[in-house]
Amino acid sequence: MSTKRLCQCSSWILPSLIAVSLVLTAGCSSRAAKNRYPASGVGDSCYAKALPTVGEGGLAWGSSLNIARQKSLNNCIRYAGRSGGTPDTCQVVLAKCKN
Repeated sequence: MSTKRLCQCSSWILPSLIAVSLVLTAGCSSRAAKNRYPASGVGDSCYAKALPTVGEGGLAWGSSLNIARQKSLNNCIRYAGRSGGTPDTCQVVLAKCKN
């Protein structure tokens, strides 16, 4: 293989790899924006904590008490199951909104 042909091939390989990586990165970042619940933001003024009888509980923020309660209950069920606890006993024990 001649060096001239090698240079011609390598001149398009690097830009192609960069383009592919940018497309893959853009695809992953748009998928993260489709979460069921948005990330806690500055405007979220309510929070709730749910605990099971055994295992880890969950704390969550939301724009209203109902959203915070539901998110904390979902987190409690998830974390209690992972920690060997009892997810079916999760209850919201605290729910407040900041002024």
